[in-house]
Amino acid sequence: MPLTYTLPERPPPIIFGDDLATQPTKYRRTRDAVGGGTLSEILAILEACLQVGRIERATVILKRISSYPDLDSETLLDLHNRYLRAAVENIIMKPSEEAAQALHRWFELEVRAQGRPQDAVTVAYMLKASLQSPDSSRRDRLVRRYMDMVQGEAGLAVLAANILTAEELNTITHICPTYNLAEELEGGQEYVDTETNQEDSLAKGTATTAAEVRPTEQKGLGLKSLKQSLSLFTSLSSDYDLSAMNEDEKRALQRQLEEDAVQAAIDRWRDENSNLAKLGLNSNLQTKSVGARMWQWQEKLERALKEELVKIEEAEEKTNRNPTEAKRCSYGPFLRCVSPEKLSALTILSIMNAMSAMGLDKGIPLANAIMAIAKNIESESIMENLSREANVRKNVWNDPKQSARKARILQGLKRKAEAIEASRSVEAEEALFGMIVEKQWPTAIKAEVGSFLLSTMIDVAQVPVTMKDPETGKNITQMQAAFSHGQQYKMGKKQGVVMAHKELVEQLTREPVHSLLAKHLPMLVKPEPWTSFASGGFLSHPGKVIRVKNGSRDQRTYANAAISRGNMGRVFQGLNILGQQSWTINEPVFDVMLEAWNSGETVANLAPANPNLSYPPEPAASTDPLERRRWITAVKKIENARSAFHSQRCFQNFQLEIARALRNRVFYFPHNVDFRGRAYPIPPYLNHMGADHCRGLLKFGTGKPLGHSGLKWLKVHLANVSGFDKASLKEREQYSMDHLEEIYDSATNPLGGKRWWLSAEDPWQCLAACIELRNALESSDPTSFISHLPVHQDGTCNGLQHYAALGGDIWGAQQVNLEPGDRPADVYTAVADLVKESISKDIENGHKLAGFLEGKITRKVVKQTVMTNVYGVTFIGAKAQVRKQLVAAYNDLPDTVEANPSSLSTYVATKIFTALSTMFKGAHDIQYWLGDCATRVSKSLTPEQIDRLASEFLDKGAGRHPKNTEIDEMTQFKTSVIWTTPLDMPVVQPYRSSKARMVRTNLQSISLTDPHRSDPVNPRKQLQAFPPNFIHSLDATHMLLSAAKCHDAKLSFAAVHDSFWTHACDTDTMNTILRDAFIEIHSDDVIGRLAAEFNIRYKDHMQLAVVRQSSAAFKEILKYRKSLPLHQRGKGIELLNEVQRLRLLRSSNPKDVEKGKKMVTAASIYAETAAEADLDLDHEPELESLGLGSLATSKLAVDDDKTMEEVLDENMPSEAQVDDAEAGAASPTDPVDSEEPAPGFEAKVSPGVKRSRVLPTWIWIPLKFAPVPEKVR
Repeated sequence: MPLTYTLPERPPPIIFGDDLATQPTKYRRTRDAVGGGTLSEILAILEACLQVGRIERATVILKRISSYPDLDSETLLDLHNRYLRAAVENIIMKPSEEAAQALHRWFELEVRAQGRPQDAVTVAYMLKASLQSPDSSRRDRLVRRYMDMVQGEAGLAVLAANILTAEELNTITHICPTYNLAEELEGGQEYVDTETNQEDSLAKGTATTAAEVRPTEQKGLGLKSLKQSLSLFTSLSSDYDLSAMNEDEKRALQRQLEEDAVQAAIDRWRDENSNLAKLGLNSNLQTKSVGARMWQWQEKLERALKEELVKIEEAEEKTNRNPTEAKRCSYGPFLRCVSPEKLSALTILSIMNAMSAMGLDKGIPLANAIMAIAKNIESESIMENLSREANVRKNVWNDPKQSARKARILQGLKRKAEAIEASRSVEAEEALFGMIVEKQWPTAIKAEVGSFLLSTMIDVAQVPVTMKDPETGKNITQMQAAFSHGQQYKMGKKQGVVMAHKELVEQLTREPVHSLLAKHLPMLVKPEPWTSFASGGFLSHPGKVIRVKNGSRDQRTYANAAISRGNMGRVFQGLNILGQQSWTINEPVFDVMLEAWNSGETVANLAPANPNLSYPPEPAASTDPLERRRWITAVKKIENARSAFHSQRCFQNFQLEIARALRNRVFYFPHNVDFRGRAYPIPPYLNHMGADHCRGLLKFGTGKPLGHSGLKWLKVHLANVSGFDKASLKEREQYSMDHLEEIYDSATNPLGGKRWWLSAEDPWQCLAACIELRNALESSDPTSFISHLPVHQDGTCNGLQHYAALGGDIWGAQQVNLEPGDRPADVYTAVADLVKESISKDIENGHKLAGFLEGKITRKVVKQTVMTNVYGVTFIGAKAQVRKQLVAAYNDLPDTVEANPSSLSTYVATKIFTALSTMFKGAHDIQYWLGDCATRVSKSLTPEQIDRLASEFLDKGAGRHPKNTEIDEMTQFKTSVIWTTPLDMPVVQPYRSSKARMVRTNLQSISLTDPHRSDPVNPRKQLQAFPPNFIHSLDATHMLLSAAKCHDAKLSFAAVHDSFWTHACDTDTMNTILRDAFIEIHSDDVIGRLAAEFNIRYKDHMQLAVVRQSSAAFKEILKYRKSLPLHQRGKGIELLNEVQRLRLLRSSNPKDVEKGKKMVTAASIYAETAAEADLDLDHEPELESLGLGSLATSKLAVDDDKTMEEVLDENMPSEAQVDDAEAGAASPTDPVDSEEPAPGFEAKVSPGVKRSRVLPTWIWIPLKFAPVPEKVR
């Protein structure tokens, strides 16, 4: 049934009790097979043992943790069933009567005798195990015993579980005729594994081939691993026609492509080494390519890992272990999850890519290197586990040969109740795949696995180093360690680092490593529709529908709850629509790009092969040392520029190879969202969110006739990408007609002609538009020309558009084009005009700085500050932005004490902020209100925390006095800001102050953040991030809603956040849809709904508020506190007293109510003597910076030209970040550098800050939110 793409009545918000967050992490230390650490770490070891078939050790671990008091019965039942599943699989794959008897004994002693929970799935597993017995009498006896445990419908549920095959069901019902089946087993059609034979049935066809991409010069095979990863595409280009394949055949090819990545790297290294051996260059001391060198590392590392696995097995057999053996028992099960060959390759690739991303000569922090390795091993483990699970499911649990027969048998059961259980069982099986994908290794486990692999690699990896013998003067070559582990000081703290040998650095500069590429290529088939958190997108490679920040489990928990309720349907549908949009390579543009690339010239944004960078002459030795220092700085800049060009060219080299492989092919980009709901394509290398050359290379996979409207929009689009985008539509259309000669020349002779297209703002997109318009105009009927080119419609400072709509700012709305006009309004020009007007008045009044800025305020000077103000830039950051623009544009700025670039930029930034607050008054109030709400939420205690505190110290006896440490732990602020988007997606801000944990590794002890939902929130980040994140969630809602409406209207649709793409002929229709979607969102009371949700979500929270010193309540509260004994003072004790008072007042017993009324607390004094105005609820200094155009006096976290938008938008991969992201080092667990102490309610004064004579007075009150600001009228 199709979804309705309008905003319906909203379901109630999803609210979890904060038992998710209030319990701290517990650590356990044991010396047996269980190991020590947190419960999550022990469970991870159990999972790994089950995955690799180490059932004996899993039995010991499960027996130990079954007695843990903090393990609830539901979790224990799930663990028992997973253990049974693995044990039964092991018995079937490796038949053993001894193992079967041990399993039955375990069930009797550990489950039944202990009275532990069991369900239909538990009994079904035991039945399956019983049926493996070769002794028929024992088999029948076991089956009857287990079936006797489940009578009536419970027995039907067991038989209906998706665990027993049809043959097994038939055997059971023969042994237990009570469950009479209406139909016996019948012969059925043999199952044919079509997937296995698909490649043999591919129909051959023909396809055109393209010229080779000139590789960036390098000694090794260079792009061979990429080309091997693309081997499927290459063979298809020459031998196959994808259009002749059916969907199953394409999907088989897609799976093979996704699984090709690591093996391609291994094969590349082997080939390079083999090729050099044929040339007689196989000596360790002779120069090798990096690839050949890595093959030697691969062989040595693989041997070392095989030896280590033997030692791990020996350690696990021992009962008394030394510390080294205990460590082996901890990380051993995880090393077994991946073959030694792949472990070696992934270790090498991870560290090499991480090195390349961080800077070859700078080294990489030890923690980053360790986590980069561990993350890739974990990912590969998930892949292999999924593949194994699919294979086992087919061969053990749900044999396709039996599926039809089993269905007939189930239809013959007496009752139909089992159908429900069967469907639940199927859902549980599907959920198993999701659980495998979502399961993450704990941080400490990753540290142990990564550090062992890294230390082993440091031991085996060597490079030849040639030097002169100081005695003989002859060159000698010796092998030295390729990597070394050392320590450096960073910001006053000693930090472990991994450094590459300078010889290796030189080689890596020539031969970048990009071997983990093929996992994330565009898809040959439509992506799998998103159906759950971890099901959708790529066919084989596991993915998640939401890019969850590492350790942020709350977002996943809320998302899964929303999915189970059906609330995420519209988000899924929007992502599926974006992913099903087909694309092809724009071949004429690719041909020009390839020619330009192979020429080695700088063409548009293509990096030159040999940049013309001349070094300055070296000063004489007698020159002033300062002059020599300047020369060294200049040389370093040139070397950095040369290195940057080379890196950029290498990356573009890969993009062109991907484009060449995809020529003549239709492909797709699977999408997912970040935690705010913004959609991104998952393949990061070549997609429509990339740079200009990427966008120029892409066009829609399907075309549509232009029509009269489309021809007009194609001309407008050409003007837009040329940079002529501020004129009216008619003027832009005329612009293209006025430049027809240049357009034809660009399309016909792009590199040999006038090269007019290179002067455009977006040259490659301009070239694509020139070629499309030329082809249309040269056709017999331009309006009938089939166009594939996407035409863009860009929003005007999209964040300000939403703020203007929320705040009702008419003037601001006009500046961001929320009102129609002949030509587009430009908010940046409008702000610049206001600033110039204000400066002119200051000049008349004799202001000292104003005169220096006359005529210097342009649109460019103010643009960045205006654009980022909506995303939380601070005044200090704004000042830096303005200074950067002024210094770049004018070299005649004064530089005196009174007037200098710093003072001038401060003056201009002030004017910009003032102009914005004038133009967007309502938006200013909304932004401030959002920040105020975040402050109150992040400084509140949950009802669960309050109940726990009360039960611990009030209900267990009045005589107990709590310790400060107990109070501190129980009253840390742990409440995140959570809201629901208009598409019903819950958003949980992930900003917490994670605790530091020392983890001992093979190399050194490292301090890692161990994110956990029990960590206190970071109030500052919660406050600063909420306004921009909320606007992003509205922006994301608009885009996904527009995608759905366009799909309903049969429009092609793609988007880059606030830039929307469709066919030229559909642009008018899409524009109407975009406006309707925006109006639909803002026709609702968005802020009113948010306020109502907050009132429901945070009901019964307690907030710590400040009482103004000027109020009468302030003096009375101080007097009350002075009268108290010392042991009854303090915020913790006051909270307990206030909780007790509120409990008594809510009691149904009149005596308790009367007792509560007589109790005196700070809050009761406030209630009697003060008004709400006496509370200083905006006490937080961070609130000073909130509100469009607000001037902050305090320095906040984002205090340079880096905006909150840049800080928060972590998921959009840039070209420089792609290698890092692929290596797994983009978001490692960072060494702890905590920004501030874990925030509890006890205020701490920083050293060096002068205390005021009268400190603020705090009281506990129920959490209340400020009234919603009224819209500007």
